[in-house]
Amino acid sequence: MRKIDELLSEYGESHQNSTNKAIHWICVPAIFFSIVGLIWSIPSGFLHSNLSVSPYANWATIILVLVLAYYIALSLSLAIGMAAFSVLCLFLANQLAAIDIAPLWQLSLGIFVIAWIGQFYGHKVEGKKPSFLKDIQFLMIGPAWLMHFIYKKIGIPY
Repeated sequence: MRKIDELLSEYGESHQNSTNKAIHWICVPAIFFSIVGLIWSIPSGFLHSNLSVSPYANWATIILVLVLAYYIALSLSLAIGMAAFSVLCLFLANQLAAIDIAPLWQLSLGIFVIAWIGQFYGHKVEGKKPSFLKDIQFLMIGPAWLMHFIYKKIGIPY
Protein backbone atom coordinates (compact mmCIF):
# COMPACT_ATOMS: atom_id res chain seq x y z
CA MET A 1 0.00 0.00 0.00
CA ARG A 2 1.28 3.49 -0.85
CA LYS A 3 2.15 5.80 2.03
CA ILE A 4 -0.60 8.28 1.05
CA ASP A 5 -3.19 5.48 1.19
CA GLU A 6 -1.97 4.46 4.64
CA LEU A 7 -2.06 8.05 5.92
CA LEU A 8 -5.53 8.75 4.50
CA SER A 9 -6.85 5.49 5.93
CA GLU A 10 -5.38 6.15 9.36
CA TYR A 11 -6.69 9.72 9.33
CA GLY A 12 -10.12 8.46 8.32
CA GLU A 13 -10.29 6.14 11.35
CA SER A 14 -10.95 9.10 13.64
CA HIS A 15 -13.32 10.77 11.17
CA GLN A 16 -16.28 8.41 10.81
CA ASN A 17 -19.07 10.46 12.37
CA SER A 18 -21.08 12.44 9.80
CA THR A 19 -21.22 15.55 12.02
CA ASN A 20 -17.46 15.49 12.53
CA LYS A 21 -16.93 15.02 8.78
CA ALA A 22 -19.22 17.96 7.97
CA ILE A 23 -17.37 20.14 10.47
CA HIS A 24 -14.07 19.13 8.88
CA TRP A 25 -15.30 20.21 5.44
CA ILE A 26 -15.66 23.73 6.84
CA CYS A 27 -12.95 23.93 9.46
CA VAL A 28 -9.98 22.24 7.74
CA PRO A 29 -9.99 24.63 4.75
CA ALA A 30 -10.60 27.54 7.13
CA ILE A 31 -7.60 26.56 9.24
CA PHE A 32 -5.43 26.10 6.15
CA PHE A 33 -6.47 29.54 4.91
CA SER A 34 -5.98 31.14 8.32
CA ILE A 35 -2.44 29.80 8.54
CA VAL A 36 -1.73 31.19 5.08
CA GLY A 37 -3.11 34.54 6.26
CA LEU A 38 -1.04 34.51 9.44
CA ILE A 39 2.15 33.68 7.56
CA TRP A 40 1.26 36.24 4.87
CA SER A 41 1.17 38.83 7.65
CA ILE A 42 4.80 38.27 8.66
CA PRO A 43 6.73 41.30 7.41
CA SER A 44 8.55 40.43 4.22
CA GLY A 45 10.31 43.67 3.36
CA PHE A 46 13.50 41.80 2.43
CA LEU A 47 11.60 39.76 -0.12
CA HIS A 48 9.90 42.80 -1.60
CA SER A 49 13.09 44.83 -1.84
CA ASN A 50 15.19 42.03 -3.35
CA LEU A 51 12.79 39.96 -5.43
CA SER A 52 9.77 41.86 -6.57
CA VAL A 53 7.05 44.30 -5.66
CA SER A 54 4.43 41.58 -6.10
CA PRO A 55 2.22 41.06 -3.06
CA TYR A 56 2.80 37.34 -3.57
CA ALA A 57 6.50 37.71 -2.77
CA ASN A 58 5.99 36.86 0.89
CA TRP A 59 6.62 34.18 3.47
CA ALA A 60 3.27 32.47 2.82
CA THR A 61 4.23 31.75 -0.78
CA ILE A 62 7.62 30.40 0.29
CA ILE A 63 6.12 28.17 2.99
CA LEU A 64 3.43 26.90 0.61
CA VAL A 65 6.14 25.84 -1.86
CA LEU A 66 7.64 23.72 0.92
CA VAL A 67 4.20 22.35 1.87
CA LEU A 68 3.59 21.42 -1.76
CA ALA A 69 6.93 19.58 -1.84
CA TYR A 70 5.59 17.41 1.00
CA TYR A 71 2.38 16.73 -0.94
CA ILE A 72 4.36 15.93 -4.12
CA ALA A 73 6.32 13.33 -2.16
CA LEU A 74 3.01 11.69 -1.19
CA SER A 75 1.01 12.06 -4.40
CA LEU A 76 1.63 14.25 -7.43
CA SER A 77 -2.06 14.24 -8.27
CA LEU A 78 -3.14 15.37 -4.80
CA ALA A 79 -0.34 17.93 -4.80
CA ILE A 80 -1.83 19.53 -7.93
CA GLY A 81 -5.19 19.91 -6.17
CA MET A 82 -3.50 21.25 -3.06
CA ALA A 83 -1.53 23.69 -5.23
CA ALA A 84 -4.79 24.98 -6.70
CA PHE A 85 -6.26 25.39 -3.22
CA SER A 86 -3.05 27.09 -2.04
CA VAL A 87 -3.24 29.58 -4.90
CA LEU A 88 -6.86 30.29 -3.95
CA CYS A 89 -5.78 30.90 -0.33
CA LEU A 90 -3.00 33.25 -1.46
CA PHE A 91 -5.45 35.14 -3.66
CA LEU A 92 -8.00 35.46 -0.84
CA ALA A 93 -5.32 36.59 1.61
CA ASN A 94 -4.23 39.25 -0.86
CA GLN A 95 -7.82 40.40 -1.37
CA LEU A 96 -8.53 40.56 2.36
CA ALA A 97 -5.31 42.46 2.97
CA ALA A 98 -6.21 44.90 0.18
CA ILE A 99 -9.73 45.71 1.39
CA ASP A 100 -8.30 46.44 4.83
CA ILE A 101 -11.43 45.87 6.93
CA ALA A 102 -9.05 44.71 9.66
CA PRO A 103 -5.44 43.61 9.65
CA LEU A 104 -5.14 40.26 7.89
CA TRP A 105 -3.42 38.71 10.89
CA GLN A 106 -6.40 39.58 13.11
CA LEU A 107 -8.93 38.14 10.66
CA SER A 108 -6.77 35.04 10.25
CA LEU A 109 -6.34 34.59 13.99
CA GLY A 110 -10.11 34.86 14.50
CA ILE A 111 -10.77 32.28 11.77
CA PHE A 112 -8.07 30.03 13.23
CA VAL A 113 -9.53 30.08 16.75
CA ILE A 114 -13.14 29.59 15.63
CA ALA A 115 -12.20 26.78 13.24
CA TRP A 116 -10.20 24.93 15.91
CA ILE A 117 -13.10 25.22 18.33
CA GLY A 118 -15.22 23.61 15.61
CA GLN A 119 -12.63 20.88 15.07
CA PHE A 120 -12.46 19.98 18.75
CA TYR A 121 -16.25 19.99 18.98
CA GLY A 122 -16.38 17.61 16.00
CA HIS A 123 -13.94 15.27 17.69
CA LYS A 124 -15.94 15.43 20.90
CA VAL A 125 -18.98 14.30 18.90
CA GLU A 126 -16.83 11.64 17.22
CA GLY A 127 -15.54 10.44 20.57
CA LYS A 128 -11.97 10.21 19.26
CA LYS A 129 -8.97 12.47 19.65
CA PRO A 130 -7.73 14.46 16.65
CA SER A 131 -5.20 12.47 14.60
CA PHE A 132 -2.48 15.10 14.92
CA LEU A 133 -2.22 14.38 18.65
CA LYS A 134 -0.79 10.99 17.62
CA ASP A 135 1.34 12.23 14.72
CA ILE A 136 1.89 15.89 13.83
CA GLN A 137 1.99 15.16 10.09
CA PHE A 138 -1.78 14.60 10.22
CA LEU A 139 -2.11 18.39 10.30
CA MET A 140 -0.98 18.19 6.66
CA ILE A 141 -3.03 15.11 5.86
CA GLY A 142 -6.39 16.68 6.82
CA PRO A 143 -6.55 18.92 3.74
CA ALA A 144 -5.34 16.07 1.49
CA TRP A 145 -8.00 13.79 3.02
CA LEU A 146 -10.70 16.23 1.92
CA MET A 147 -9.07 16.64 -1.50
CA HIS A 148 -9.05 12.87 -2.01
CA PHE A 149 -12.84 12.82 -1.57
CA ILE A 150 -13.19 15.50 -4.23
CA TYR A 151 -10.93 13.48 -6.52
CA LYS A 152 -12.98 10.32 -5.94
CA LYS A 153 -16.22 12.20 -6.67
CA ILE A 154 -14.98 13.49 -10.03
CA GLY A 155 -13.02 10.36 -10.93
CA ILE A 156 -9.44 11.63 -10.64
CA PRO A 157 -6.96 9.02 -9.37
CA TYR A 158 -4.77 10.16 -6.55
